[in-house]
Amino acid sequence: MQTQSVSGPATRTVWVDVDWHQAQRRVRNLRRRIFRASKNGDQKTLRSLQKLALRSRSVALTSVRQVTMINAGRLTPGVDKLVADTDETRGALVDALCAAKAKRAAPVRRVYIPKPNGKKRPLGIPTIHDRALQAVVRTALEPEWEARFEPCSYGFRPGRGCHDAIARIYNYALPHGRKKWVLDADIEGAFDNIGHEPLLKALDGFPGHALICQWLKAGFVENALLHEIDAGTPQGGVISPLLANIAFHGMEAAMGVRYNNRGETISRRGLVRYADDFVVFCETENDAHAARAEMAAWLALRGLRLSETKTRITHASDGFDFLGYNVRLYKSAHTKTKGKLLIKPSHNAQSRIRTRLRQEWRKLHGQNILAVLAKLNPIIRGWANYHRIVVAKEIFAKLDYWMFDKQVRWAKRAHPKKSWRWITRRYWGQLRRSSASAWVFGDAQGSGAALHRFAWTTIERHIMVKGRNAPDDPALDAYWHARARRQHRTLSDRERILANRQRGVCPHCGFELINGEPLTVHGPGRQRRDADNFGALRLLHHACRQQAIAIEKRERRRKRLA
Repeated sequence: MQTQSVSGPATRTVWVDVDWHQAQRRVRNLRRRIFRASKNGDQKTLRSLQKLALRSRSVALTSVRQVTMINAGRLTPGVDKLVADTDETRGALVDALCAAKAKRAAPVRRVYIPKPNGKKRPLGIPTIHDRALQAVVRTALEPEWEARFEPCSYGFRPGRGCHDAIARIYNYALPHGRKKWVLDADIEGAFDNIGHEPLLKALDGFPGHALICQWLKAGFVENALLHEIDAGTPQGGVISPLLANIAFHGMEAAMGVRYNNRGETISRRGLVRYADDFVVFCETENDAHAARAEMAAWLALRGLRLSETKTRITHASDGFDFLGYNVRLYKSAHTKTKGKLLIKPSHNAQSRIRTRLRQEWRKLHGQNILAVLAKLNPIIRGWANYHRIVVAKEIFAKLDYWMFDKQVRWAKRAHPKKSWRWITRRYWGQLRRSSASAWVFGDAQGSGAALHRFAWTTIERHIMVKGRNAPDDPALDAYWHARARRQHRTLSDRERILANRQRGVCPHCGFELINGEPLTVHGPGRQRRDADNFGALRLLHHACRQQAIAIEKRERRRKRLA
């Protein structure tokens, strides 16, 4: 499919001249004011601030940056086949968002992506203008609901994630606890069947209500045909995860989950939800069946139902899978409770990473060693960092052993006429200072770069986010800054050194480095490639680096013309 850039009249926004520090500071302050008004129940101030956010130029700037420079689908066009991939088109998109003319949603483009079980998941790709507008609406709407969301919800929320959900499950499933029966639930076609009426009713009074209604009713285009829809929030939209969380809000209250003043569960049930995936912990099997019936009735009011084949009731000793982890209570004669809780990477997760790495090795036939390292290192490091919070040391070692066989096969295929001794000298050596092993795979006779091992990732328990804490709460600045600093361990060695040296802050925009944006190393001129000038390097957000390079080019051009 051919794509073209967003066209339009001359833009008034010069993308390179945007002061991101000022823009993001204004957006942050606006979100905090919305959060505070929602928490205090001040509806008049809340709606006034949300109207201000919907027409804020700073919100438009950060929204365009998000959808055109950060999001994974930034170069995927919608039905209009337009993308915003240059500074000029991004500036034009900002001006279009700030225009006073009425905005109308376009239908989404339907595409399909494969699922782990072999089936395909439908995605709806909005136009680039609608994506940016949805990001604006999300900025105005999200802080209101962050002040209201239940503490059991961890999916697609700022400052929360899978690791927090697993940490909550760990607390519920401990051997000395009483909640040993688990309702492992699966909602059938959750995003495609959410009822529009209850969702729009929950959003009653929001200034962007009409826009959200348009997005829900816009339909999708497949094979050049327009299909109307009367239910569901299209997966692929910027605002869809937030709308899904709003639709599922109230699940905790429906299950009768209660907390004391310290945030501890004092009810007979416990709930952990990540988007549409959730588990309910109960004290008895009968109560688990009752919870299933109550949940089915609650979902029916929202046009949803539990999957009969995937929803099951199990005891903690039999184990269950959740978010790529296996949670199971094992028998142990060496503990007072005669049990030991272990959370490990699930068998399906291990199978998927092996399959992906096997496919990547095949694609890398004929490539040089640097291409191999560039492709595989992010995959290995990402999977290991995701599973570093559980009992994974033995599994990491097994995967490294499996990878060694792949390394040998690749090396022998690359040099079929060379001896094994020649191959080992070229690709194996003591390439990691902190490791005494002389069998580290990498560019042994060149740059010295190494293929990351799973076992190099240290196991470290995740500290769960407290209660209802939200990043938009101005009273918790120190708390969230400390949590962001702890995430530096997920970076590479060089990036971690730079991040610590910069105190976790991007020197270009002045905001936290770990905020979901891709990071990249930047330095003036040749120093980016000169290891001897490491002190001149900086770690920036990718979007900030692009702007820094553009400013450097403009300054060099100005000096030449002077």
